[in-house]
Amino acid sequence: MKQYLINDEWKIVEDKFHPEYNKISESVMSLGNGRMGHRANFEEQYSGETLQGNYVAGIYYPDKTRVGWWKNGYPEYFAKVLNAANWLGIDVRINNNVLDLGQAEVKSFRRELNMKEGHLTRTVAAKLPSGEEVSIHSQRLLSIVDSATGVIRYSLKATNFSGEITLRPYVDFDVKNEDSNYDEKFWDEVGKEVNGGEGYVTAEVRKTFFHVTSGMKFRVLKNGEEIKVDAATEERNKYIANTFTVKVSEGDEITIEKFGVNLSSEYHPKKGLQTRAKELLNAVYAKGFDRMLKEQIDAWAVKWETSDIIIEGDVSAQQGIRFNIFQLNQTYTGEDERLNIGPKGFTGEKYGGSTYWDTEAYCVPFYLATAPQDVSRNLLLYRHKHLQKAIENAEKLGFKNGAALYPMVTMNGEECHNEWEITFEEIHRNGAIAFAIYDYIRYTGDQDYLAPYGFEVLLGISRFWAQRVNWSEAKQKYVMLGVTGPNEYENNVNNNFHTNRMAQWTLRYTLEAIDFMKKNHADTYAELVKKWNLDETTELSKWADIIEKMYFPFDEKRGVFLQQDGFLDKDLTPAAQLPAEERPLNKNWSWDRILRSCYIKQADTLQSIFLYENEFDKETIRRHFDFYEPITVHESSLSPCIHTILASTLGKEEKAYEMYLRTARLDIDDYNSDTDEGCHITSMGGTWMAFVMGFGGMRVRDGRVVLNPFINKSWKSYAFRINFRGAWLQIKASQGTVYIENHSDVACPLNIYGNDYTLEGNQNLEVEHQSLITKS
Repeated sequence: MKQYLINDEWKIVEDKFHPEYNKISESVMSLGNGRMGHRANFEEQYSGETLQGNYVAGIYYPDKTRVGWWKNGYPEYFAKVLNAANWLGIDVRINNNVLDLGQAEVKSFRRELNMKEGHLTRTVAAKLPSGEEVSIHSQRLLSIVDSATGVIRYSLKATNFSGEITLRPYVDFDVKNEDSNYDEKFWDEVGKEVNGGEGYVTAEVRKTFFHVTSGMKFRVLKNGEEIKVDAATEERNKYIANTFTVKVSEGDEITIEKFGVNLSSEYHPKKGLQTRAKELLNAVYAKGFDRMLKEQIDAWAVKWETSDIIIEGDVSAQQGIRFNIFQLNQTYTGEDERLNIGPKGFTGEKYGGSTYWDTEAYCVPFYLATAPQDVSRNLLLYRHKHLQKAIENAEKLGFKNGAALYPMVTMNGEECHNEWEITFEEIHRNGAIAFAIYDYIRYTGDQDYLAPYGFEVLLGISRFWAQRVNWSEAKQKYVMLGVTGPNEYENNVNNNFHTNRMAQWTLRYTLEAIDFMKKNHADTYAELVKKWNLDETTELSKWADIIEKMYFPFDEKRGVFLQQDGFLDKDLTPAAQLPAEERPLNKNWSWDRILRSCYIKQADTLQSIFLYENEFDKETIRRHFDFYEPITVHESSLSPCIHTILASTLGKEEKAYEMYLRTARLDIDDYNSDTDEGCHITSMGGTWMAFVMGFGGMRVRDGRVVLNPFINKSWKSYAFRINFRGAWLQIKASQGTVYIENHSDVACPLNIYGNDYTLEGNQNLEVEHQSLITKS
């Protein structure tokens, strides 16, 4: 862990210059607004360690898949979210000496992400090698009101000198991705324009032909008063700039307010894109920095009103959960069903910025409970829109009759992941997508989503499962061979419990959906039977047979389902006995050694225990947790959250708190030594789950909100909000009571510690807190 960031309830603070951790800070303090984002790079030049990153939602490049050999079914490309134009840049010269914190003496430094208000500030005192001392104060935001725009206020104070300060604000599209093959660049210039005080570059993505116009417009102030400057224009391939010089005396302060726009052809016609960018930029320029900041603060107040979690008595835990919520809210707004949530959001390039199963498994619950219903519905519609592509993906692997295999990694519905053991074996992702449909309907009550959207997706997935299993004469059961479960430290195994369980569950749920359709949407169902050539007699009876006869490996002695066939052949030495210098395993062990070990990257069998907990009694859950958690190394960001929930269910206070801090502060404290590559955005949905479903004990069953809160002994209280079918509830738990307020006119059915209540609109309810903590 790297605990150099200061604990604060509402801010992420770096109060000293840490060049060795700069890329971590750039990730953690990234900004986004759903349509674009950028890392916390310095505005001025920096020769130290940095990962320059600006991103525009939905814009990607299909990079050629690089493998040593080719097999039928391999994807043609690996999608990459693109590093877009650097519109943040402001080169600075002091008396013709370059300002570069990598070369200067940094006398003081403070970088601060204000999560409550949605902006980033930096204050620096630096001494150049030539002797000039300068103070920097920068503040910037990406507007969630005008979502194609951002603004920077950048000030320089002449601390000990008189002379000249030269500034060069620019837009640079001549950028590359850190992970590009052979340093290839992905943008070609379409056009540009530069005048005194503003400029624009329009570029096109190779192969996919997206267009993006990035522009800037600026004003300059001296000691708080706007001044006119004689700016020289500069242009070269994919680059425009203005350069101007201001004479200063010791103590003078020069400020540039730089307004930026990033407009893509995803939302506007290519023809006239630059004209529209100018219009937007002129509009925010007219507003000015102060008004944009006020609008930003007000807009974030609304977001926090519905999604904040308050912890009293633990600043570290409080900072962690707010950081996760902040990143989720600035990454995805749910306004466009064509967009989804990349594992790194707008904070880095790793994983290509594509959509994984993480969205359905870890993010949908957050948006269900904290955002309008359309937001989570759009996440489901994203998959429905890609159904035909999922069918084509399955056809490439030999599946027939409308069987659908959703991609492990995608931008547009096509599979674009190039690791065999992931792309073709980690098929439990299909089950996660099916479960998300169930979860959405269970939570919202919107059963009509099945007709036709949900049903069509479930049908395609069920057809896949029915073809993917095969009958074992030896076992007299249906088996699933050659898969990889959520634990990616095991590849090409037979009968992974979680995969088999999700297949069985999906088939059962699809049969239930068919019963609902027949009773409530008979005409639509008849049309869908014809459209998809559904043989009800043959197909549905086959599904029922698979449900009844699915094989699950089980250890009678321990009373636990095994992660896969042969799991007990492994050396089951607990992870606690591993030498510290060998952790994390994925950075210190060979892959061969990892595959032969018992160590679990993330919840696998326990993932099913969590999803289907109603089917297991508490002692069964405890046996599984006590067997699997000690051999889990939590080297996936998706691991600690599930363990927090199960530990909370079992009343294991210390383990629940340990796992909660690990998921909540995973990036802030760089637990897995990879935050420099970007934050783990999708796992942040899991962090919210860890808190609300773990400590809050929140579930939805039979149309009721179920609450079984327990509170860590070091906390005075905690509170969270959820939206359930139009009822906005705030749940506050203290050491003595659980207090629930209904901030709406809609009555809400509740079950608290096993007792049923109905909380009427604008009323409150108080019950005695019941300790769930056990000694084990």
